[in-house]
This record gives sequence, C-alpha cells and structure tokens, in this order.
Amino acid sequence: MIPSEVKRWAAFGSGIGIQIAGPHGSESLHVAAARVRPNGARLLEKLSLQNFAHQPAGVWGTEYGAFVRKLDLRHVAATVLLPRQDVIARQIALPGVSDKDLAAAIAFQMDGLHPYPEDDVVSSWARLPGTATVLVAIARRAAIERYAELFSEAGVKIGAFTCSSAAIYSALRLLHTPPSELLAAERVDGHVEYYGESPARTLFSASFDVDDPRGTALACAELRVDQATEARPLDQVLGAAPALPFAAAMASACPWLAISVNLLPAEMRQNSSRAIWVPSAIAGVLVLGAAIAMSATPAFENHRYERSLQSEIHKIEKQAQRSAQLTETLTPARRKTLLLDDFRHRAKADMDVLAELTKILPPPAWLNSIEISRNQVTIAGEAEQAPALLKVIDSSPLFESSEFVMPPVRQGLVEGFRIRTLREAGR
Repeated sequence: MIPSEVKRWAAFGSGIGIQIAGPHGSESLHVAAARVRPNGARLLEKLSLQNFAHQPAGVWGTEYGAFVRKLDLRHVAATVLLPRQDVIARQIALPGVSDKDLAAAIAFQMDGLHPYPEDDVVSSWARLPGTATVLVAIARRAAIERYAELFSEAGVKIGAFTCSSAAIYSALRLLHTPPSELLAAERVDGHVEYYGESPARTLFSASFDVDDPRGTALACAELRVDQATEARPLDQVLGAAPALPFAAAMASACPWLAISVNLLPAEMRQNSSRAIWVPSAIAGVLVLGAAIAMSATPAFENHRYERSLQSEIHKIEKQAQRSAQLTETLTPARRKTLLLDDFRHRAKADMDVLAELTKILPPPAWLNSIEISRNQVTIAGEAEQAPALLKVIDSSPLFESSEFVMPPVRQGLVEGFRIRTLREAGR
C-alpha cells in the first residue's frame, strides 16, 4: 500500500470524467474536467449533453471535441461512470487470501454475484488497499458494447468504464486520508445515492428514492454508526460539483493511484496521457544501450554462454516434465479429498447456524424462511425493529457483514425483513 504522503506527491495530472445519467433511451452525459496537483484538485470546466443517444454521434461528438480542445485535453482518455441500473457492485470479504490466489477465489464465487448468463457478463475487481474486502463490478456485455460503440462513433477517447463507488473511493484517497466514519449523499435521476465508510463497513453504496425518509437511517444501520448522523452532500466532501463526474475525472487524472475497477475490455481502452510515452522512451534508450553493449561482446563468449545454457536446460527438462505429470495426476485426487472433507463437516456447521440464530434473535422476532449456503445465510421474517437485528447478528462469532437484501417493510406493529450475512466459521 502506498503511504498517503507519497501518494499525494505522485498526484499530478489532468483528467476527464463522464457520468451517464437518466433512464435507458434518454440518457444524458455530464462531463467534468479536473486538474490534480499535490496541493489539491480543481474543477476546470463542466459540460452537459442532454439525450445524447438520440442525437447523431457527430453532433454531440463535435461539442465534446470543442470542449476538450478548449482545455487542451485532447490527449486525455475519459473515465466513464456507467448508470447504476447497468452495474452490479458487490463486496466480498476474503481474509487470508493472497493476491496470487485472489482471482481464483473470486471466480469461484462469481456465479452467485449476478443473475445473468455466464457468457453475457463483463466483470472487474480490485482489493481495497489495506483490507480483506474486494470490490467487484459486473455488467451485461450488451450494455458495455452499446456505450463503447456510441463513444467510438462520436470520436470520444475512453480509458475506463467503472462504477460510482470505485471512483468515489479513489478520489477520497488521492490527496488526503478520509475520516474513519463518513456518510455522503448525491441526488441522481430522482434517487439519492449514498456513499459511506466506517470501521464496521469498509465501503457502502446504495440508492434510495428521493421521497424515502428511511434512506439515511438504513445507511447508518449498514455502517453501524449513530442514527443521528446526517449525510453530507457529496460535492462538499469532494470539493466540486457535479460530484460524480468530478470523482471520475480525478481517477482519470491519476489512474496509477486509483483502484483498478475497469469494465471496458482491454482492447478498447485508450491511453490517457502524453506522459504514458515517457516509460516507453526510457525503455527504448535502455534497449539501444543494451544492444550497443552486446555488439561489443566477443562472439566466442556469446556462443559459449549459449552452449552452457542449453546444456543446463537439457539436464532439467525431463525432471520438469515428470513433475508436471505428477502434478496433473495428484490435483484431481486432492480436490476430491477436500470435497469429501467439506461435505463431512458441513452438516454440523449448518446445525450450528440454526442453533445460533435461535439463541441470538430476540423475541418476539420470528423467521418464516432461512437459506443456508456454504458462505452465507439469508433469513426472512418479522421483528419490531428490523435495523437493530444487523448488530445482534454480527455480535455472534458465526456471522459477519450482515446487510439487508431489501429495505425493511413496515406491516402494522412489525417490520418484515430479509437479511443476508456471511458465515465466519464456514470460511
């Protein structure tokens, strides 16, 4: 993890953020250009393109081109925030999993993170620095290809498609260390989008109707903070409005300091800065210098080194082949053994879950359904105060990271709830 002071002095660049807002078929683009320096980030200018999908690409593309030319940012590839309805953002707690095993661990759980067919999704993920939490973003391939085609037709350079939670998380840490408890809100398309952080919840992001008075209370419950906490406007937290495209512009300006959650396929991404050529130029100079040095080496020494190398390769080649064959033979057997051990212990662990829920749920709360899987438990029922159940369930050593699958519904004197919690002991 890069120290905050070092990161601050590396924060240097200019970027463009684009927020796609509005319902399908009538989306608008909110564009922000930002300049980031170690002493702060500044909004250069903003632009709105209404109902862009129904306009010829050349029309709004020309307007965008004039915008970036005016700011001398034609070389910058923008970071695009996809609409919330097009992105599923999930958080997975993977304590004890090393970085080299992270991809396999996420792939193992991917089917349970979205409702789409496996070949119809694009996903990207990143570990939140210094934590065991992984932020996973998932979108349908058709939506990604549609937006990519629209921007390509308009001649807009795009470097990343991402979600709002990833952009805000990165922007908050670009120049400063955020407070341990944070709750912010931003109005978007008739909804209020909440973003929060707390010691109990590494990252929280949700959207509620503007007229829903329970939004802040539910956000506080998820974060385990005082119910009297008020949500600060996101533009005040970040220092500029519109807040969401400004956060994306900060991530675009310093992509090397932002978490890499990018749903745009690698072959469609464009470079974001003139400085990207500096490493290539340095590498070219080094290669040229190495070539000159090699040409000065006597041919006899090169030939002798090559023969020695080939001799060593032949010595270990057979051993390597044998080792690979043994690995292929043992791997299926090891998997079967682990699977059998897992099944043997699973029944007792599931009974422990039922016993623990019976013990900790305070009367008159009662359940009408319970779903137990290997990594999580989903319960549904009724209680007088549903938000208080999250803290009660998390107090058990068997559970953690409890959250509402859907907002509680008041039914007379009780609230109907549906809660999902992770099984600590199961992992």
